Amino acid sequence: MKDQFYNYIQQLQDTITQELETIDGVARFKEDLWKRPEGGGGRSRVIENGAVFEKGGVNISAVHGELPESMQRYFGVQDADFFACGLSLVLHPKNPMVPTVHANWRYFEMYTKEGELVDQWFGGGQDLTPYYLFEEDALHFHTICKKTCDLHDPSFYEAYKKRCDTYFWNAHRNEARGIGGLFFDYCKATPEKSMQDWYAFVTEVGNSFINSYIPIVLKRKNLSYSKEQRDWQEVRRGRYVEFNLVHDKGTLFGLKTNGRIESILMSLPPYVQWKYDHHPEPNSPEEKLIAVLKNPKDWI
Repeated sequence: MKDQFYNYIQQLQDTITQELETIDGVARFKEDLWKRPEGGGGRSRVIENGAVFEKGGVNISAVHGELPESMQRYFGVQDADFFACGLSLVLHPKNPMVPTVHANWRYFEMYTKEGELVDQWFGGGQDLTPYYLFEEDALHFHTICKKTCDLHDPSFYEAYKKRCDTYFWNAHRNEARGIGGLFFDYCKATPEKSMQDWYAFVTEVGNSFINSYIPIVLKRKNLSYSKEQRDWQEVRRGRYVEFNLVHDKGTLFGLKTNGRIESILMSLPPYVQWKYDHHPEPNSPEEKLIAVLKNPKDWI
């Protein structure tokens, strides 16, 4: 399974980066091959200062070795080894009318010191973080998520949409990071679903990403915007950074497993503002966004 999934994310990285370069038209992804001293490595691809994408990364990795003590305590195991691979992407567009997007699809195995497989699971998801709320864009993104889920289990969309709203919640701000999407984790074999079934589901979600996000980019990338709207984008990017550094489990896992710091922090945007006690003007488009972030919406 680990070989099957790693081959898949290598191909998906190629597909997504080629599509994004075509849309940007100016910038190209810089590829960075790296190795982890404890075992494994990855292939990072980063785009910067493009016509459409100010910064973005589409990274894959496959790492293995001894599970650090902090993670052994987290999983409630002793003397375990692990393998983890996945694709993680974040795209920060230049135009504040185009939403930031995040996606991740991953696979994890845990072993005894004798090499016996004792646990395995899939996880992942994709979520949208707009700076200005276009409801038709939110509906499009969530419709693709739901259609993809419905191909495998009609209960998935509602469950994983709710988990996404719960997970990407900036508790210290009492607001969502964005307008959600899907979030699933610890997808393990059961009498009803084999690991191959989960593989089929996760890869279906990965394959749907381009269709869920690219039409929104094409619709919004040439809209005009003001300096004030750009300032708002940078203030909201600050909230994005806060979530990733304070709450995100993937960031914390990478830091605790001696992950590659450039890859872990690839998700951070290049220009950000933190304004003291900042609030949008009443009845403004900015306030409209905040109202939805305070109370996650059922888009479908």
